[in-house]
Amino acid sequence: MGSIGLRRVGGLMRLLKSSSATRAILLVFLLLVSFRCVLAQTSFVPARITQAIDEKNLVMLRGNVHPLALPEFDQGPIADAQPLKRMLLLLKRSPEQEAALERFLEQQEDKSSTNYHAWLTPEQFGKQFGPSDADIQTITQWLSAHGFADIKVGAGRNLIEFSGNVGKVRDAFHTEIHQYLLHGEKHLANASDPRIPAALTPAVAGIVSLHNFPRKAMHRLVGVFTRAKDTGQVKLMEPASPELSYQCGTNPNTGQPLYCSGLVPYDFAAIYNLLPLWNGTPAIDGTGQTIAIANESNINVQDVRDFRSSFGLPANDPVVVVNGPDPGLVPGLETEADLDVEWSGGVAKGATIKLVVSQATETTAGVDLSAVYIVDNNLAPILSESFGDCELNLGTSGNQFYNSLWQQAAAQGMTVLVSSGDNGAAGCDFNQGLTPEPALKGLQVSGLASTPYNIAVGGTDFNDFFNPTTYWNTTNDPGTQQSARGYIPETTWNDSCSNAILGDPRIGFSTNEETNCNNARLSGLVDTIGGSGGKSSCTTPSGPTPTSCAGGYTKPSWQIGAGVPLDGQRDVPDVSLFASDGFVGDFYAICESDVALGPCTTNFLGVGGTSASAPAFAGIMAMVNQKTQSRQGNANVALYKLAAKQSASSCNSSTGPRAHAFSMILPPERSQCPVPKAARIARHQIPAINMESFQATIRGAGMT
Repeated sequence: MGSIGLRRVGGLMRLLKSSSATRAILLVFLLLVSFRCVLAQTSFVPARITQAIDEKNLVMLRGNVHPLALPEFDQGPIADAQPLKRMLLLLKRSPEQEAALERFLEQQEDKSSTNYHAWLTPEQFGKQFGPSDADIQTITQWLSAHGFADIKVGAGRNLIEFSGNVGKVRDAFHTEIHQYLLHGEKHLANASDPRIPAALTPAVAGIVSLHNFPRKAMHRLVGVFTRAKDTGQVKLMEPASPELSYQCGTNPNTGQPLYCSGLVPYDFAAIYNLLPLWNGTPAIDGTGQTIAIANESNINVQDVRDFRSSFGLPANDPVVVVNGPDPGLVPGLETEADLDVEWSGGVAKGATIKLVVSQATETTAGVDLSAVYIVDNNLAPILSESFGDCELNLGTSGNQFYNSLWQQAAAQGMTVLVSSGDNGAAGCDFNQGLTPEPALKGLQVSGLASTPYNIAVGGTDFNDFFNPTTYWNTTNDPGTQQSARGYIPETTWNDSCSNAILGDPRIGFSTNEETNCNNARLSGLVDTIGGSGGKSSCTTPSGPTPTSCAGGYTKPSWQIGAGVPLDGQRDVPDVSLFASDGFVGDFYAICESDVALGPCTTNFLGVGGTSASAPAFAGIMAMVNQKTQSRQGNANVALYKLAAKQSASSCNSSTGPRAHAFSMILPPERSQCPVPKAARIARHQIPAINMESFQATIRGAGMT
């Protein structure tokens, strides 16, 4: 029941509790209020598959060949008997249903509407906005007739999961599955766009994926660090790459010492002004709230225990949900899972963290299966996902999948946080196996983050390279290891050879970016590493190259304000937090004993990336939910309004890698700004949540 209904019912209970007749009237009123937003669910949903299925009358589902499934990498067809498990068939809403859903989502965030915060269950969503029972039966019977098994219809009626083999996919979807060899790794993928009978197209959008090119975990590994127990002094033991070997050492050009700071939860709380909330009465620390993490690797829960005990957090084990076969501890992806669990719970230290783990299959990313599980089971009010892939790579069906899934999540009151990416404006350019690694595929954003129904979380860097002792104490708190003194000015995160800090006389390289990028000593910095952002432009590609891009989400009505481009397109990110991977010495600390070569009491991993800022912001949202005692759904609607009200604490910075301005959601008396100077505003960034302002924007009521 929505918040308006709760308040009305409370008032009527006091007025009418004495009379049996009025109690009967009240019962009728309760029923009317309870069903005010779901009347359409009981109405008849007409079948849209009205023609007989003709296997010779086919429609091509264009834009669904992965850009890396190229002839030069093709190793030939895969045997028909090769299993293909847990494929996802994406269903389609009618134009009338889509329009009704858009209206309903707007009403859920409109305080004047009777549907304000009237969240749906997955089953209610499916009945109102999914295909009819007759269409579902027709589609599942068609799949079964082609020999597919393990057919499961999602509660939200967005998807049908099914399994088969290469031969069955070729017969049903009229595309061959080939093997591709790329940078020494074998992948399988469809060699042409799938085709389905024309009769099914009114209710079927396509197959989410027919390849195993992975989603990208959006974290950047800095290396293994050791921390002296007596002094807290941090030293780099094993860098993740040669470019990071200077960490905590000396400047190779000047011989001056280089400071490094591993961010721990109490540092974050000091920097982003969370300590007054943690220490309040009652404490606002996420208690009573749940955050769901989508991932495709399990974890060693002891690592989380070590993280919390090492950095002064109360014991609070995560809940691990294994969706299907247990993938175990997957190298690299375990780090992602540890980061997400430890830092969402490190910010919302009282919240319950549920890690949903799904094994990737031959055709479907495990993180996709985990996200579906979370949404279709309404597992938590907050979902955090730290994986990404550009809109072009996702293809038409992949973009439709995430748009549809996050729509359902928003209708259920779930706030979805997605990392915007770690490759600057070149969202398709990662893991090319090249050195140097320039941008080759144009301007692209992550399709997981670019929908209008999620919060895209970007990344910044701290502007403290030349004066670290201004912002960091030289000793650590013995209980929490905190050393941050308070807010640290932020600037753009840019690990590339174009970072202007390289031209500072104290560093010793050229003031000319082109000269630096052609300097052999800086060849490792010819890359695209940094906070990602830009506009949506490729949700319906017609082919595998950037020139085939089309579509892109139109700009939502709520995406307005200072710094928001007037480009008519959805822009990302929406918010940003610190996410650097140590380029100027600052990074996040996490515990993962099998990689850190020892227990977290002495050794830890240094990481960065929007994989860190996304779960951290999920923790902040859990605190908002606790304070308001309500789910928030698509909180972007409130966040952009809130940002527009914070003119008293707007900061401009032109002292870092790029002229960049950001708005801080802090009380004016706590604002600490860099030297004010006119600068190009790139994005709104929200370092901390002023709970009173947020509550004034988002009306709280009983938990819905």
